[in-house]
Amino acid sequence: MLPLPRHTPLALALALIGQCASAAGPVIAPTVVITGTRIEQNSFDLPMAIDSVSQETIQEQRATVNLSEVINRVPGVMSAGKENYAQEQSLTIRGFGARSQFGVRGIKLLADGIPASTPDGQGGTGLFDLSSASRIEVLRGPFSSLYGNHSGGVVQVFTEDAPERFTITPSFQAGSDSTTRYGLKFGDTLGNFGYTASVSRFDSDGYRDYSNSNKEQANFKARWLLGDKSTLTVVGNYLKQDGVEDPLGLDISQLNSDRRQQGTAALSGANGAQTAEYFGTRRTLENTQGGAVFETALSDRDTLRAMFYAGNRNNEQFLAINSFVQNRVTGNGGVSVYDRDYWGTNLRWTRKLDTLTFSVGAEYERADEDRKGYRNGATVANDNGGTANYGTRGALKRNETNTAEQSGVFAQAEWALMPDFSLSGGIRYTRIDFESDDHFICNGACSGSTLAGVNPDDSGSADYSDWTSTVGAVYKLTPTTNLYANAGQSFEAPTLIELAYREDNQTGLNFDLKPSTSMQYELGMKTYLNDSTRVDVAAFYIESEKEIVTRSNENGRVVYQNAGDTSRKGVELSIDSRLTDTLGAYAAFTLLDAKFDDAFTTCMEARCPSAVAPEAVASGNKIAGVANKSFYGELTWRHEPAGFSGAVEYRASGRMFANDTNTVRVGGYGVAAIRGGFSQKVGGWKFSEFARIDNLFDKEYVGSIYINAGDTLTGRYYAPAAERTWLIGVSAAYTL
Repeated sequence: MLPLPRHTPLALALALIGQCASAAGPVIAPTVVITGTRIEQNSFDLPMAIDSVSQETIQEQRATVNLSEVINRVPGVMSAGKENYAQEQSLTIRGFGARSQFGVRGIKLLADGIPASTPDGQGGTGLFDLSSASRIEVLRGPFSSLYGNHSGGVVQVFTEDAPERFTITPSFQAGSDSTTRYGLKFGDTLGNFGYTASVSRFDSDGYRDYSNSNKEQANFKARWLLGDKSTLTVVGNYLKQDGVEDPLGLDISQLNSDRRQQGTAALSGANGAQTAEYFGTRRTLENTQGGAVFETALSDRDTLRAMFYAGNRNNEQFLAINSFVQNRVTGNGGVSVYDRDYWGTNLRWTRKLDTLTFSVGAEYERADEDRKGYRNGATVANDNGGTANYGTRGALKRNETNTAEQSGVFAQAEWALMPDFSLSGGIRYTRIDFESDDHFICNGACSGSTLAGVNPDDSGSADYSDWTSTVGAVYKLTPTTNLYANAGQSFEAPTLIELAYREDNQTGLNFDLKPSTSMQYELGMKTYLNDSTRVDVAAFYIESEKEIVTRSNENGRVVYQNAGDTSRKGVELSIDSRLTDTLGAYAAFTLLDAKFDDAFTTCMEARCPSAVAPEAVASGNKIAGVANKSFYGELTWRHEPAGFSGAVEYRASGRMFANDTNTVRVGGYGVAAIRGGFSQKVGGWKFSEFARIDNLFDKEYVGSIYINAGDTLTGRYYAPAAERTWLIGVSAAYTL
């Protein structure tokens, strides 16, 4: 069992809400979601844990740059940045996704129905444009398996619909560490056509040394009403980051001496330890994508939905990999470059009967990637004290074409057997295909290496497939209380990045890596204490087989392996209350126990396994990167006559381990924030101003970690979070 702590901020929130629950207050509007069942429904009536974050919560008095600004309020979900934008923010749901070295794994990401995850299951939340988002839906549990190769859940962002009249909103923000953000949002409705668009530019020097960052983003959505029965929606998204600096992680001694410093990485030979700036560690990224969705009513009962999307992603990243590793004949160098084209389509038919609604559909996604690797530096440092010109592209070390495809068919249905009892379920078949064509086959002389040897043909292919199914039931205990239960299977195939390296520096892709499969169970209750207070509770248990874990992580080469069984069990609680017309309260609490049920071995030392024995990961060890508890609480207050709104926020996380051997433990933390602002209406203008302070009490804590980042003492595990920061912003919306 998971014990409740004796004293938590949740107790204060419950006490406050309990005292006010009996008083009449404003009514909480139904939360409408579509991610769980692919049709619009009230989340209260669904047999699954699903939450929706509103537009007001996303955009009001926030930077609207990172998903972590709002997603941590959802129980069971954790997201954090590493105080640098060269690395995508982490995202975990019920402990899934924690193994990711960067970016997101095992969680389906969607933007207006278009995947922000590639077919192999890797993605990034940086594509989401929060400044024009109308809501964010988060689905947890086994029903997420109906979206394909993902075990943890689904996160979907929806763009605002077009305003009724032409509206233009320029905005500006400034804050700590020379942070600025310029934005412009505009839209209009012209007869049967409506559109909304936004563009923005973000810049910051960063909290840590060598962490300068920038982000340009644009988002567009247009909708045509084609008669009385059909609509066509077109969406587009653009993201660019140019030369964003990567300060790397810190080891424990660096963290204790100067938490704002850039990380160091060792060079072999006489050069000794050099800084991240010496390697020129940085990232340049450009992503463009667009798509179209056509929906039509075939009859009073039948609807058809068709979607097509396409995009391109370019990435160049300079890594801190020492010269010895780069000099290997089979080494991939220290500069990773890829150019990825991707596209996909799906078709879904839905039929609504009196007591039964069902959908059937098919999906296909494909990504074609040209990936290259270069030396980080035109001249290589050596044991004789030779100098190196790091931070520039050197000799070619890797050249391959990779293809990933995901195809699937699914059926999903809901059946109201009785007025107080309904069933939901679905089944899906998913197939993942990988193919790699190696174009870099040569001896040492043509690989930029001073060593003798051969770089062989590492081409190969693999495919993974599985049937997954889910069933759930809802029982209406009272008109204001629903009980539900569900169970289902999921599977998670390895990504291309996880297939990239084999153990013991062998050549070729790691096609011995197998998918992980899970069986998930969930019990829950959703209840309204009164018209103004809703409480959701969920308990879950998850058994996984062949968990994908780190075998070794040294010098930029992360090798993955399949471990044995793992388990995740936990409890989630959220309370949303409109205490009075002016005062609101929200609290979310999660307890989570994620552990390895079977023992296995792993290598974290640079000389392992040739000179150092592999380390044992004992049965019962906790899964790295998963906090044992988390809390989010918020009190909001509005005074309409003055045009004022503000809030006090509190976020806390329990302890976690940074490596699977559980020799590196990161303590928990709790941080507060305060925000407030005014708005005024003058003619057709609405002016808004706000200020917020994060980490109000200037706490020093580790906000994120680099999972399994080397040996216990010198591993660069730690990404310290910023101390107290401030942000101010203004906007002026004009409506014709």
